[in-house]
Amino acid sequence: MHQGEEKQQDLQAEQRDRHRIQVFSEIGELKSVILHRPGNELESLTPQYLDAMLFEDIPFLSSMQEEHDAFADTLRGSGSEVLYIEKLLNETIQNSEMRQYLIRQTLEESRIPDRHLRDLIYGYLDGMQNEELTRHLIGGVRKSELVQDRPAGMRDLSYYIRDEYPFYINPLPNLYFTRDPGSVIGSRCSINTMKTDARKRESIILSAIMRNHPLFLDEGSVTAKSVGSYLLEGYAEGSSIEGGDILVLDRETIALGCSARTEAWAIEELADRILEGGGSTAPDYPAFRKVLVVQIPFTRAYMHLDTVFTMVDHDKFTIYPGVEPNLKVFTLTRGSRRNLRVAPERGLEQALKKSLKLPAVDLIKTGGGDRITAAREQWNDSTNTLAIAPGVVVTYRRNMVSNDTLEKHGITVLPIRGSELVRGRGGPRCMSMPLFRETI
Repeated sequence: MHQGEEKQQDLQAEQRDRHRIQVFSEIGELKSVILHRPGNELESLTPQYLDAMLFEDIPFLSSMQEEHDAFADTLRGSGSEVLYIEKLLNETIQNSEMRQYLIRQTLEESRIPDRHLRDLIYGYLDGMQNEELTRHLIGGVRKSELVQDRPAGMRDLSYYIRDEYPFYINPLPNLYFTRDPGSVIGSRCSINTMKTDARKRESIILSAIMRNHPLFLDEGSVTAKSVGSYLLEGYAEGSSIEGGDILVLDRETIALGCSARTEAWAIEELADRILEGGGSTAPDYPAFRKVLVVQIPFTRAYMHLDTVFTMVDHDKFTIYPGVEPNLKVFTLTRGSRRNLRVAPERGLEQALKKSLKLPAVDLIKTGGGDRITAAREQWNDSTNTLAIAPGVVVTYRRNMVSNDTLEKHGITVLPIRGSELVRGRGGPRCMSMPLFRETI
């Protein structure tokens, strides 16, 4: 075999690996990740609907996109393949069945009770080219877009009462936080159940992509063996779980945050599916041995576990000091009769040492441990770091004290601009859905 042919085969093998899903740690070298470049959905934010859309300010979109592009370039420069959810969605709806499915699901999730109006919007969306449809599935449909309105004789009471609300289908301004609707756990992917109505359609879009996009159906990929069986979805119906509360610590242990967005019932259901010895654990996929449940205060200020706690190296973690006194930690393991055994822990540090079999752990306090500095930088997601390799993290540049503290603890910091990105209240980890990490 010629050297060029060998190189080509190696490249093809690497590409197949990257299109597999594999995350057995928070810190393994990042090789493939899903992002969403902020788009026209952000242009639909208005002051009176910020709270419903989970924002606290209106970002300047062009600057936001520049910052996001720099974030993506940082990941590429470190050897990661960057996949964009909008491109994957556009390619997924090339399949006519998936196109119709996503239009129907979008209308159903938008809860439009008027059949005539649903038919009108369906026809409007179905008449679009795929690229335009992709923009609307993410960006929503404003009432002002529909030139053809219902005749006066077909207008019901809801038409008049809701007339001031500007959307038939809401935009998805939080989609650039790709961490939350889906999480790769080991060699399976959890399609998460979002807490708020503003984000529920994100999971529908991601599920359609992971089940149907050709990228995940290539010969040799994990999904080719049994399409869909690698997905964990539907287990949290009636409850909620979001990706910011899911941290894969090592091959045996995951941490789950019990928070304002992730409920105890969903945590138990996920644990039942991923812990070894469970009847619902797929035999073809490695199982975990324990789940650390970290209960944080149920407030929007802390939102997810990864807003106050992230892993940055084998034995190093960054933590917001203001939350430490209020944490409760439990360990879930498989009981003798396949039930879940719950054991309270003395504290987070002790639980980490025991679960990860470490003699000591370094809990690095953001803001250098100073109460005021930590609170100020926490507002700009100083704790929400994205590890792209052991001891190498991406952070927002503006959190200078927290970044300096990380470096003093031996962590390499790759800072990015985030003055506009941070307005959605999320950092680099929030903005990324890792698909493939090297094992460590």
